[in-house]
Amino acid sequence: MQHMQYSPAIKGALFFACLIPLGRLVWFGLHNQLGTNPIEFITHSTGTWTLNFLLITLCITPLRQLSGWSWLIKLRRMVGLYAFFYACLHFITYIWLDQFFDVAAIIKDVIKRPFITVGFAAFILLIPLALTSTHAMLKKLGGKRWQSLHRLIYLIAILGVLHFWWLVKKDITEPLIYAVILASLLGYRVINSNSR
Repeated sequence: MQHMQYSPAIKGALFFACLIPLGRLVWFGLHNQLGTNPIEFITHSTGTWTLNFLLITLCITPLRQLSGWSWLIKLRRMVGLYAFFYACLHFITYIWLDQFFDVAAIIKDVIKRPFITVGFAAFILLIPLALTSTHAMLKKLGGKRWQSLHRLIYLIAILGVLHFWWLVKKDITEPLIYAVILASLLGYRVINSNSR
């Protein structure tokens, strides 16, 4: 079997592909296609894509091991940063368009609504991962400490799925799909304990 070879064009194409969800939102906004509740549409879209990119990030190690395409590891940091980027958009939509920077209302929301609490916790935990994603920070922290810190992505993904699950009041089909995918990815790592 001949393995696919890495090319910088692959990373470039993926970079622009990851911007498609944002471009879609902008296009919809400019053409009044955000529906009857634009804030809810933007919040749902950015939240969904945050979860998508978190799961894609977690897919890279098993896909690399199963396919033999070792170069896939070169794409993981970028995909992870896109997860953080869409999480930031999700968070900004909430504090700006939904809460209008009302700090007291935000704190009350975080305390009283469990799905907001776990979502906020997941976002906070993503910040140190984004800040330490560079090669320089890897060298500064050392391989073991850096790897231990970045294992937080497992907890973040669990909190993200839980955030979505608790948000949905009736039809849990979509969060259930995310939960099954995440459970499969975590299960793979338990079985193959040397993977990350």
